[in-house]
Amino acid sequence: MSSFRRKQVNIHPLEPAKNHYASLKKLSDGKNLERAELDEVAFPASDYSSGTLIYTLMAPHYLTIEQAEELKTSMQYPANSSDQTKAELEYLLEWEKKRSKEQTDRAVNVLARIGYWPHIDILATHHRYNENLDHLLYEGRTVMGKHVTAKNYPATTHLLRGVTKDMRLMEFKVKYHLLRPRPYHLESKLNPLARISSPSFASGHTLWAYIQAFTWSELIPQKRKSFLDVAYEVGESREIMGIHYPSDEEAARVLAHKMLVAMCSNPQFIRDLDAAKKEWK
Repeated sequence: MSSFRRKQVNIHPLEPAKNHYASLKKLSDGKNLERAELDEVAFPASDYSSGTLIYTLMAPHYLTIEQAEELKTSMQYPANSSDQTKAELEYLLEWEKKRSKEQTDRAVNVLARIGYWPHIDILATHHRYNENLDHLLYEGRTVMGKHVTAKNYPATTHLLRGVTKDMRLMEFKVKYHLLRPRPYHLESKLNPLARISSPSFASGHTLWAYIQAFTWSELIPQKRKSFLDVAYEVGESREIMGIHYPSDEEAARVLAHKMLVAMCSNPQFIRDLDAAKKEWK
């Protein structure tokens, strides 16, 4: 029997949905018979990415296999024919009309390129190794400054590596379990700024951004709002691009928090979290 004495970890509770996420959630997410044909649409198998499918086979880091399966089946998106999805598509069409060049450039050329990928971290000789590590610490550096590097904060980097490995696992487990079509598969009037080779739900960029924000805010609680603001911007950028429904972003926010709560049952996560906290005292 392990000699580890379980430590009580009080993760900050999840904030209520805000802005358009809060208002859209009030609409019916059930099937609407008037648009029943939309419920036959799924993300096309011809667009599956082998590279992302492989992530569904990855072993969890802090989560257990059972937790990963439970989290996967806990998520559900609004029906394609629902009033909520209809309103979300209209919302994206409005974004398309009003998005500025500055918003577009930042969404496409900055935020879309950020994200940590565990397979790049295997070999330090990988040509993107240093860039990938910088991306892992993006939110910390954005909020706290340029001194936030892997060299200066090794325990924090170790924690974030583990958390983000689980994030990639859950991202693609949920996506390929539900196969939600992208917005442009349902609304032909949309002109997305990219076409993505994995299903829509939940948003991977947003899941990454929020699990990072929630983890950072456990290390530096007084900066929680700043971290969440960074995550919100990342999520909104996917709507600006026309490649995610607002419900993809909100689901990612909820899933990220569920994941962090589940990780608290792992003694190694608690030890790694404590070690990272010491770097910020």
